[in-house]
Amino acid sequence: MLINDAFAQAASSAQDTADWMSLLPMFGILLLFYFLLIRPQAKRAKEQKQMVDSLQRGDEVITNGGILGQVLNVSENYVIIEIAPATEVTVLKSSVQTLLPKGTLKSIEPKGKTQKSKTAKSAAPLENNEAETAEASASNDTEAKK
Repeated sequence: MLINDAFAQAASSAQDTADWMSLLPMFGILLLFYFLLIRPQAKRAKEQKQMVDSLQRGDEVITNGGILGQVLNVSENYVIIEIAPATEVTVLKSSVQTLLPKGTLKSIEPKGKTQKSKTAKSAAPLENNEAETAEASASNDTEAKK
């Protein structure tokens, strides 16, 4: 034999430790994914489930679609939300995204109504001015042709 038995044994044990050492970075990456991705996501899902389970009448919520409203009725799978006076929407409980602090909806001032009335008032004089300008230019054109 060319190789002694003692040398052959030493080589095989060194190779086993090298195999385990090569797997160490893989375990490190798995731990990193667990602590940075999986664990926080599970925690958020648990908090969301608790929030949805604790919904009650009078809560102010935002749905996944961005609709703000006040909870009128809660059943096992559905929630009835009032989004405007005398306007109710039935949505799945799971579509409720955020629970707002009490009084949030009252503090939101609809700005669309005031802007529409201002633009309507200011648009009317512009239309009259444009009509007068068009008539004046038409009369100028006819005078120029004569």
